[in-house]
Amino acid sequence: MGSVVAVLTVAGLLGSALMAGVFYAFSAFVMPGLARLPAPRGIAAMQSMNITAVRPALMLAMFGTAALCVALIVCAVRGWGSGYAGWLLGGALLYLVGAVVLTIAFHVPLNDSLAVLDPASADAAGVWNAYLARWGAGNQVRWIAPLAGSGLLAVALLR
Repeated sequence: MGSVVAVLTVAGLLGSALMAGVFYAFSAFVMPGLARLPAPRGIAAMQSMNITAVRPALMLAMFGTAALCVALIVCAVRGWGSGYAGWLLGGALLYLVGAVVLTIAFHVPLNDSLAVLDPASADAAGVWNAYLARWGAGNQVRWIAPLAGSGLLAVALLR
């Protein structure tokens, strides 16, 4: 592995691990904490978090890491046959599919539907409970995949 690929791999590993940690925090204590609140307060808090999540710090970490992973896929294909290429490809794909694609295809639509929910409406508690279950199940994948991806990228560095 050349030095440029090694630097890209370290950066991708760190970004993937960082995003795994962000998503893990939601599974470990943020969502369970919100679930303990009365539904209107939990809904309002999550609506606020979904708005503030779309800020440069999180977007740079998420999509900057995605760009690194696309570059790592190119490096893996170009270096195919080397001891690191398969690990590099697997790690990059785990991040892209497990963090980015899942967020865009699954979590964003759930968040968009929550955004228009009136926390004081009669059906808000039922919608909130269903949201918590679906969002939480998807989020388990969303932290495990990039964590596993960062592990595969670490193995690629050792090959």
